[in-house]
Amino acid sequence: MTQVDPETVANPSDETELIARIQAGDKAACDECIAIHTPALNRLLLRLLGNEQDAEDALQETFLNAFRAIDRFEARSSLSTWLYRIAYNTAMMRLRRPNAPTLSVEETLNETPGYIPRQLFDWCCLPEETFDSEEVQTELRQAIAAMPESLQTVFTLRELEGMSTEETAVTLDISNSAAKVRLHRARQWLRDTLGPLLDPENNGQPS
Repeated sequence: MTQVDPETVANPSDETELIARIQAGDKAACDECIAIHTPALNRLLLRLLGNEQDAEDALQETFLNAFRAIDRFEARSSLSTWLYRIAYNTAMMRLRRPNAPTLSVEETLNETPGYIPRQLFDWCCLPEETFDSEEVQTELRQAIAAMPESLQTVFTLRELEGMSTEETAVTLDISNSAAKVRLHRARQWLRDTLGPLLDPENNGQPS
């Protein structure tokens, strides 16, 4: 699959026009789509699969599946949300294979980049320099990695990938209300799991 540097894509086409060009078999449009959406999709797949090689393979599979099915795209959601759903389903299929590797939390963390922003949590009492410390960030990533899958996926899409509730629901093929409930439970799960970090008298240090 041809890879295109996103910086070479100046003034991306209007999404409707881009979809029409892909449906017409325009290879340049496919390359443009890949360049635009690769960063976000690769980030999601890396979070879900835990290593770069699997994420890269799943990314190629995602685009192949998307281009094969593009004639069935009905624009009931944005192209990016549709691609997210295909990527998520591709990752889940890989994880359900009998020979799928089982990664430890530590292995997943080592392969999964990303600073976790303080704004996601009601931890205004925690000093910013403490929250930004490697120790606290590691505690957060470990907690998210250990979260039940149904909660982790919603939390990842909604909070870490910045999707709206509606986009998250479409990606996971669940209702908006279910997405909201799972997000609430995910946040509560983190608060319960990381209680010591919430204690201002503990100075943000895990017990």
